Amino acid sequence: MKALLIKYKAVLRFLGLFFGLYLLLSLVYGFYLQKAASTYYYPEIITNTVTKQAAVIVEALGYKAEFSPHPEEASMRFAVDGSYVARVVEGCNAVSVMILFVAFVFAFWEGIKPALFFALAGIVIIYVLNVIRVALFVISLKQYPQYRDFLHDIAFPGVIYGVVFLLWVYWIKKIPVQKESHAKVD
Repeated sequence: MKALLIKYKAVLRFLGLFFGLYLLLSLVYGFYLQKAASTYYYPEIITNTVTKQAAVIVEALGYKAEFSPHPEEASMRFAVDGSYVARVVEGCNAVSVMILFVAFVFAFWEGIKPALFFALAGIVIIYVLNVIRVALFVISLKQYPQYRDFLHDIAFPGVIYGVVFLLWVYWIKKIPVQKESHAKVD
């Protein structure tokens, strides 16, 4: 058993760091969600801000954007050119994607500074991409409502997860490879 633990030490380290950090960050985020709801930032500040920023992009693209708190659930109603097209829920804010990203980066870390810098840069990239994604999604729903399921379930998640995957690949390729020293035995 000890030989297996030694042989797979790197894999076990990765799994432990990844799942441990993912669990910890998910618990912190869950606690945040329980405590963060307020009347000013409904349903909570991150989802509220993503909705407002997506509306700015929608307006910049020449559409009229309107949003308001959903009267029956913790979400924001989003209308484009006077037509209600979507609700923006907590899952639309991409925080869970950011948590997954950060857990992976730190599971492959080779020093706190590079991992922290890359994790923060990745969070910014994911956040900005997500705001653009929400804006384009609601415009797409206005223009092509018949493709709602495809756009919501495949196209737009594929974009954000594809970018996260590319960031992970970049991160793995940038990690300095530690050379094993093989002592010559006579």
